[in-house]
Amino acid sequence: MRINFTKMHGLGNDFIVLDAREEDLPDLGAETIRALSDRTRGIGCDQFIVLEPDPDASVRMRIYNADGGEVEACGNAARAIGLMLGKPATIATGGGLISTTPAENGIAVDMGEPRFGWEAIPLAYAVDTDAMPVGWDMLEQPSAVNVGNPHAIFFVPDCDAVPLDELGPQIEHDPLFPQRVNVNVATVVDRKTLRLRVWERGVGLTRACGTGACATAVAAMRRGLVDREVSVELPGGPLSIAWHQDNRIIMTGPATQAFRGSFELDDYT
Repeated sequence: MRINFTKMHGLGNDFIVLDAREEDLPDLGAETIRALSDRTRGIGCDQFIVLEPDPDASVRMRIYNADGGEVEACGNAARAIGLMLGKPATIATGGGLISTTPAENGIAVDMGEPRFGWEAIPLAYAVDTDAMPVGWDMLEQPSAVNVGNPHAIFFVPDCDAVPLDELGPQIEHDPLFPQRVNVNVATVVDRKTLRLRVWERGVGLTRACGTGACATAVAAMRRGLVDREVSVELPGGPLSIAWHQDNRIIMTGPATQAFRGSFELDDYT
């Protein structure tokens, strides 16, 4: 069976996108998704996206990390799918319904409302999620936010100096986080600017993470470190994040279609 795909990215956070809205596709399974996501033996991606019809939205977006595990949300992928749809749209995800709108500098995504309760992250036990009394080596007192998926955010003097490739997997798999966690290290540049690096659960170090940018911005705003609209500078480029008075987060940034292609399913099963 030959399957068509589109390769897309948002600030270097890249996706294989399969469109199952008008043709039935088999359930690929985690092993096949891992094979396709492999950068040396497959097509290569951070996330694997499958689009399906949905009666209550323009489209349903199913999201799988490169390790084959399904996750609830991906902000950069939402912008990519918004670009593909080419008009204002609603996207159903495992983390809830989001909306996308073409904007002057890319795609604006209404990411919904952040959740701060320990049980909503989720955490293994009750704790103040604004500054949790826990630490791993040089990383201490993180904030925790769920923006469709769980994030721990550490504010540090220089995010580039943190050995995130070492500490990221330790924190991701800590028993404190029963569903694992995305690990964000951020530096406040000024009231309107943050620098950010992200260790993404099931992926590793990534050039950009839309939900991570949203979670980090909201955590910084909650602590009073920045204004309610900021630029979050990631290795792949900047995202604009605004937390409005109605409690909804709006993320705006670019998305790009890299190329189209097809693969023979038997080659990866």
